Amino acid sequence: MKKTTPQNTPWIKICGLTDPENALGCANLGADAIGLVFFEKSPRNVSVKKAAQISSILPDHVLTIGVFVNESYDNIMEKVRQCALKGVQLHGNEPPALAHGLLKENLIVIKTLFATKAPFLTQASAYPNISFFLVEYGKGILPGGNAESWNYELSLQLKTKTPVVLAGGLDSDNICQAIRTANPIGVDVSSGVEKTYGIKDLKKVNSFITQIRSMS
Repeated sequence: MKKTTPQNTPWIKICGLTDPENALGCANLGADAIGLVFFEKSPRNVSVKKAAQISSILPDHVLTIGVFVNESYDNIMEKVRQCALKGVQLHGNEPPALAHGLLKENLIVIKTLFATKAPFLTQASAYPNISFFLVEYGKGILPGGNAESWNYELSLQLKTKTPVVLAGGLDSDNICQAIRTANPIGVDVSSGVEKTYGIKDLKKVNSFITQIRSMS
């Protein structure tokens, strides 16, 4: 599997898609990556069948990223193969050895670090050679997707040369200020552009992406 990274800066990941046509709509509006959540407790949990359909319908340049929470290497790789994923996002308290093993598979590997819980922003050095860090607030019922905006300046506590993706409570109203504050390589949005769980409002997606591209 060829490992590629987005060319846009900041690149845009729309996460929590469950419908192929909706995902394609996001891609056509300029999303660089589509996040597919494989976590049963999430209201945005996607079936293997739907995830495979989404991957098959997207343009080649759009990354399909599987989001996992404390899953085993074997379970993750099974989803990678079944759904033709180009990358994985580890959104729990996964050990560095798991991330390292996935990197050997020539996958893009994103490790989430949190401002308020483990793994903390200060634990970045435990994950050498990771493709990207995603920074989240970390409060709320679910590991992610709680629609909570936070003090994005806290992300600057992450002292690393690894590219950083900003997430948590982003929408078209706050995205420009969040980017100016945190200067991330990428941004990740889910509930901020959503119509219902797992289905994005394409008007909100368009507004979100337009706001970002207008900054360049």
